[in-house]
Amino acid sequence: MSINREKIIELPKIHDKRGNLTFLQNPDSIPFKIKRVFWTYDVPGGEKRGGHAYKNQEEMVIALSGSFDVVITEKNGSTKRVSLNRSYNGLYLPALTWRHIENFSTNALALHISSSKFDAKDYIREFNTFKSFV
Repeated sequence: MSINREKIIELPKIHDKRGNLTFLQNPDSIPFKIKRVFWTYDVPGGEKRGGHAYKNQEEMVIALSGSFDVVITEKNGSTKRVSLNRSYNGLYLPALTWRHIENFSTNALALHISSSKFDAKDYIREFNTFKSFV
């Protein structure tokens, strides 16, 4: 049985001829209380971000601009690739989900919404430790 229960959450879209609007609000749009928000940008071609799991933190990742792939790795080594390229789709990542992000387009902007404040002790940074942890 997989412990990963990642899923795409489609966020509300307000269509308007002047431009569209998408928003987040608790508890309707996101399955946890927001404690931290950060973003990644200016990622050089060929670079990867992430490469870890969180013990407790839940996260949602949104491509606000451009595109990138979130690669989720199960403890048996199998992978699932989720391409994000629409600002109204958020990828929910529960705790204990090993992931990295790659294939960033030019000017990609990734928004990360977290259920916890930064805590270095919450990170699992070695895949073998992750496999034994879960």
